[in-house]
Amino acid sequence: MVLRNPLSDLRTEEFWAIFLNNNNKVIHVSQLTQGGISQSIVDVRVLYKTALDHFATGIIIAHNHPSGSLKPSREDIHITQKVKEAGNTLSIQLLDHIIVTQNSYYSFSDSGLL
Repeated sequence: MVLRNPLSDLRTEEFWAIFLNNNNKVIHVSQLTQGGISQSIVDVRVLYKTALDHFATGIIIAHNHPSGSLKPSREDIHITQKVKEAGNTLSIQLLDHIIVTQNSYYSFSDSGLL
């Protein structure tokens, strides 16, 4: 995964996005926020401004859990739904939300939460 190495060993949470074109080719990767030990808040408007600036048609969002827990928090689930709904309005598909830990990852798509 593109973001596994940069995110796996951090002590604070970071929220990143991978922007893709119609062929699901990566066209841009961006760190959106750097937060605290237990959360990093992302502004959905900034996320989609970046997507529009790069003419993206798909997005994968990712953040790390320094605690090592792969379980999505209530906030993780909430932001995923907000991003997905905003993308539906703009015809930019949220393809996945990935939580990265030091040893593994959790995919909302693989888990049926998208």
